[in-house]
This record gives sequence, structure tokens and C-alpha cells, in this order.
Amino acid sequence: MATTNEREIETDIVTDFKDRMSYGSYLQLDHLLSAQVPVSNPVHHDELLFIIQHQTSELWLKLVVHELLSARALIANDDLQIALKRIARVKHIQKQLTDQWSVLATLTPPEYAEFRGQLGNSSGFQSYQYRAVEFLLGNKNAGMLKVFESNPTAHEMLEKILHEPTVYDEFLRYLSRHGHSVPREVLERDVTKGYSQNEALIETFRKIYADPEKHWLEYETCEEFVDLEDNFQLWRFRHVKTVQRIIGMKRGTGGSSGVAFLWKALDLTFFPELYSVRTEIG
Repeated sequence: MATTNEREIETDIVTDFKDRMSYGSYLQLDHLLSAQVPVSNPVHHDELLFIIQHQTSELWLKLVVHELLSARALIANDDLQIALKRIARVKHIQKQLTDQWSVLATLTPPEYAEFRGQLGNSSGFQSYQYRAVEFLLGNKNAGMLKVFESNPTAHEMLEKILHEPTVYDEFLRYLSRHGHSVPREVLERDVTKGYSQNEALIETFRKIYADPEKHWLEYETCEEFVDLEDNFQLWRFRHVKTVQRIIGMKRGTGGSSGVAFLWKALDLTFFPELYSVRTEIG
């Protein structure tokens, strides 16, 4: 008997959506899929790739902010195990964000040069959601707010996060509440400033690492935070190498020095004591 390469639609499958919510309406696909608007004229074939790369990154960053805000609140409420679930999800999102640089890397220098001049001064440096992630993790810089003065929504969001404790701040407060030694100056620090290493805190983490079974939740959280930072640094590295591959040492569209500016971000750290303590172990 001859076979056909066609699957019959089951009779119970809903096909009439005049009065029902559909997949497309739930996801607002008409709005979402019409948001890719190239500016090159005539439209360059590869500009769609460039737009989608950055739009999908922003969607993932929106979820990262959502998860980190929840994790921070959970840690403040001593719900550390649930917070670790949020952080585990962020780690998977980070993998998605890092892996998609390989898609953008298929854009060659001549292809990008065809429409780069049409981008004006728009730059990923102006991503307020990326900045929110950095603020939540500890790399705060009040001077960055100036970039977003023309966007009241973004400015308000970042100013709020700037004045709130970071995820790491809340973890250090958790440690203090649970009997670990955390210096007063750390607990009472100005949270609008970027976090800097406290030497006394290294000994606190050394004790946690010296007895993982006794301090398992704290120990696991430390390692999850290290994963977060490692993943973030890998993302930064893939970013700078992709940019270097496509534009070499040209200046960035936003006015930065380009690759040289991006390399400097690799020197930034969120959780310095969690790296320094490794020298003291064993």
C-alpha cells in the first residue's frame, strides 16, 4: 500500500479562532513580527539578522531582570533555595545569549559596512536592560543614567535599581542574619556605588568553603554566583570577539573606542571575594 507524507488533522483540533484566543493573538505576533524595520535604503539583506539578534537579546535580558529581581526578594526573605532556582534559570538564559553571538558572527565586514552608516549613534551601550542587569549584580555607575535622560521609563527604572541593594548585597545580609561574620561597613555600604572587595569578608567565605556540609546552602549559593559571573564574562568575551571580527578596531557607533572599550569590561567583577577566597582554600 502506498504511503503519503501527510499527517491527517485530528477532528478535535480547534481550527476556528473567530471567538477564541489563538497562539498568535496570545503572543501578539502581529505586533512582534512587524517590529523589524530596516533603515537601509535599499534594504540590505543582512540588516534583518542584525535587528533580530539585538531584539531577541533584549527579550532575554527582560527575563534576566525579572528573575534577578525575584531572586533578590527571595534572598531578602530567607527563601534561598527558591532563589537558587531563579539563578539557575538565569544561567540557562546566559547560555542562549552567548551562543547567539555565533549567528551574528556570520555577518562579514563588507556586509555590515553596507548598512552600518545608517545606524546613526545607536549602540548596544544604550541598552537599559543590560545596564539593569549590571546594576542588579553589582557593577553600578550613577554616571550611566545620563545616557538614558531622553528615555524617562528607562531612566526611572535604572535610578530605582541604583538606589536598591544588589543581589550580592542581599546575600551578604542573609549571611549576617544566619550567624556569619559580615563587616558592618559592608552591611551599611552606599548601595549606589559599585561593589568593592572587603578583605575581612574573604575569611568568612573561607570558613564556608572549609565545611560545605555544615554550610551547604551558603556554599551552593557562592558557587551559583561564581557561575553567573563566569557566564557573564564569557558573554562579554564573545561580544568583543564578534565585534572585532566584524569591524576590527573601528570606533563604536555610540562614540566609544570600540573593541578597546569593550575589553575593559572584562576587568569588572561582581563578586570579588568569591574569587579571592580560592587562593586561601586548601
